[in-house]
Order: sequence, then C-alpha cells, then structure tokens
Amino acid sequence: MTASTGRRPGKVLAVHLNYPSRARQRGRVPEHASYFLKPGSSLTGSGRVERPAGIELLGFEGEIALVVGRAAHRVAPAEAWAHIGWVTAANDLGLYDLRHADKGANVRAKGGDGFTPLGPTLLPAAELRPDALRVRTWLDGELVQEDTTATLLFGFAHLIADLSRLLTLEVGDVILTGTPAGAGVAEVGQRIEVEVDSLDDPTRSTGPLRTDVVAGPALADWGTPPRVDPATRADAHGTVPDVALTDDVRTRLGRVAVATLSVQLRARGFDTVSIDGVRPLTPGTRLVGTARTLRYVPFRKDLFAAHGNGHTAQKRAVDSLEPGQVLVMEARGVDTAGTLGDILALRARTLGAAGIVTDGAVRDSAAVAALGLPVLAAAAHPAVLGRRHVPWDVDVTVSCGGATIQVGDVVVADDDGAVVIPPALVTEVLAAAEEQEARERFITEQVARGAALAGLYPIGPDWEAAYRSWRAALPPTHDPASPITREEYR
Repeated sequence: MTASTGRRPGKVLAVHLNYPSRARQRGRVPEHASYFLKPGSSLTGSGRVERPAGIELLGFEGEIALVVGRAAHRVAPAEAWAHIGWVTAANDLGLYDLRHADKGANVRAKGGDGFTPLGPTLLPAAELRPDALRVRTWLDGELVQEDTTATLLFGFAHLIADLSRLLTLEVGDVILTGTPAGAGVAEVGQRIEVEVDSLDDPTRSTGPLRTDVVAGPALADWGTPPRVDPATRADAHGTVPDVALTDDVRTRLGRVAVATLSVQLRARGFDTVSIDGVRPLTPGTRLVGTARTLRYVPFRKDLFAAHGNGHTAQKRAVDSLEPGQVLVMEARGVDTAGTLGDILALRARTLGAAGIVTDGAVRDSAAVAALGLPVLAAAAHPAVLGRRHVPWDVDVTVSCGGATIQVGDVVVADDDGAVVIPPALVTEVLAAAEEQEARERFITEQVARGAALAGLYPIGPDWEAAYRSWRAALPPTHDPASPITREEYR
C-alpha cells in the first residue's frame, strides 16, 4: 500500500460488527454500524507478531480491507465505491487480556505494533464488485473463517458514506470492514493466513497474508495489568462461557425444580438470581434457555417519537431470536402497560425461542398463552407499551425482577418462578441440584413408610448408607429425582 500511496495512512478505521454470522456469535445485532480506530503504526505485512509473555489471548480476525484512493468527504452511498482505490486482506489482531482497560476503543488491546497485517496484493477496486468478495482465514492450515460480502449488515458503500459524513477519508486511509464467525485465538508457534478473492473470478486474489505468532517479552509492570475471566475467554474464542447448553443439560435442567436450583445457587452466595414477581401465563410451564435481553426505559414523548416506531429495539430483539434462546425484558416492574403481544410471541415461537420473561405486563394474554410459548410475566394488561415504556436497548446487561441478567446466562423457570444461572456455574449447580432432589426423594419415601425426621431430614450418618444403597439400586435409566415405584425399589 505504501508503494501505491507514497505514505503511511493517517487513519485505520475498523467496524465492530458487520457479518450476521459474527453477530449471531456475539448474541447481538447492531442497529447501526460502529467503529474504532487503530494507529497507522500497527500496520505491517506478512511476517511475525509477538504475543507478550503472560498474555493468554491473542485474537485474530480475518477481514477485507479497503484502501482509499480518492479523498471522500460527505459522499453519498451511490458515489462511495468510486473513492476506494484498492482491496486487500487484513488480520485485525488484538490482546483480549487488555480489553477490560479500554473495551470499545481498543487502543491498547488492538493498537500494538504489527497488529494490523495487510496484503500481500492490492486488488484494484474498480475491477471488483463490492458485494461479490470472499474472505477466508486458516489457522495452521485449517479453514476457520469463510464468508462473503453478500451477507453484510452494512455494505461497503454505506460504511464509506457513513464515515465521510463528519470526517474526510484521505488517500491511503484504511477501512477494516468486519470479521465473520470463526475468529479465534492463536498460540505461539501457530500461523494465521488470510486471503480475499473475487467470487466472479477466484484468480483475482490477494494471495495468503501470513502471520506467525512468536513469543515476546512480558509487558512492563506499570499501566493496566492483563486480566482474563470466563466471559473474556468466551469472546476471544467465540463461544458461550464455560458451558454449552447441550440437549442433555437442557433436559436435565428441565427436570429439576427451580426451588432446588435456587437453594444451590444460594449455597454458593448467589442470593439475588431469582426473577421476582413473574409467573407463567400457563400453569405447568417449564422453560430452559440461554438469555437474550431487551431493555425498556420510562416513557418520554420525544424519546418515544424517535425510538418507539418502525423496527424498534423490541422488534429487533424478537426478530433475532434463535432456537433455545429466552428473551428477558427489563420493564422496571411496571405492570400497567404491555411489553409483549400475540404477534411478537408468535414470531418468537416460530423462530424456536425457548420463551420470554418480562417483569412488565403482557397484552393479548389469552392469545399468547394459547400459542404454547413459555411466557412469564408480572401481569396482564390491555394497554400498549407506549403508555409507560420506550424500547431502548438489545443485548445489554439488564435488571429483571430484581435479578441481573447478561446475554448467555441460563434461565430456568417453572410454576414457582424463574432463576438465572451464570454459565460458569451451570454444571456444578445442576449436579448438586440433582443430588439434592435424589436425597429428598429418598427422604420422602422413608417418611411415607413411617420414619421420623430426626437424623433423616437432612440425611445423617445413620441413614447415609441406606441412601447410597437405594441410589445404587435404581435402574440405569431412572431419574433419581423422580418418583420411584415399589416394584423398581424391590
């Protein structure tokens, strides 16, 4: 690029989320494009990148880079592509261990020297269709990313026009256009390769942009130290933190009483994870799923005029639900206006959602209940949401019924209400809850036969051996928390 423009670019602008596949992985679909800046000093070509000693998560993201060939200021989308001179491959590298320091801005996390490899070939933009490009990434020869520009949330013309509304895109500036699903973490000794080509003519290719990860010295002690937690690892690897809600885990959670899960969460210091004040529209409802979130703010005339019509946050949240997800709505406990109606509930059911939880009210409650979609709410009310609420945010941390819920949390509900389980605790809490219910089933049987509670409830030393024998005698397929027949026991 420097050979074509004669200088280092003044700006490197990067899009946060732009591929639907990545948005699904992140659990949120943005309404508008958002950006961050990388310094020109982060640019390099094929070569090596250092992972500092003590850093765990060096993330890679294969992308298509646009290089400005003609200055652009306040250009319309129809004119935008003519301002791009070249297209090439890029690798948006970053240290997730430092994201907590300036998340969103990414100055330290993604601004390091050599953290923006570009190349190796610049393809003339005038000879390419912007919606007919493909980006692929390999890690040690294994294909881990592949997507095309036909799927973008925000096309290249939109990005160029959007950015040029307020700032001048100068010759040589670089726009990183987002990464598809499959971005991950590279270890020392691994090689990352990114290639961009044309769907119209695959021989029009940048060739592989190669980056070898090598060990580097540790960061100096001053400044914000590295920090990694389960959520950070999940972001870096593109996974749900610590637990996948497999069919087996989902089935087992569906058999355990919410009251039991509440006991086990409280035993671990989680006293505020019940969603208070909500009840199923239909008695006998069971709900298990991973959380997506929607936040309403109190009604204000000007805000509702701007955010309460069209494809609102409420509709975007419902439209983006995937099978097994639970939409949790923060309505501040205000139950005098609906936050859900029958059409939105039908859309959620059609998409395979696991259910909806709101600490507000439901309109058309009989019709919603008849759909068979598990719904928990604080009340039923005939008024539309504009009486009390403005749909505001999707996939942010919310408060519902006094509990804090984040995207990816596990929500379980029955007739007693709903609880939220942090993903990292699911395996532990589920196993403990199953054991608790097995013990309670044994105790119930003994009490039914006339046993006294002393030493039995809870099971003491005199009863422990009998309990172990009872559990060992259960048929292999029997759920120890469910009732057992006398024939099985014998």
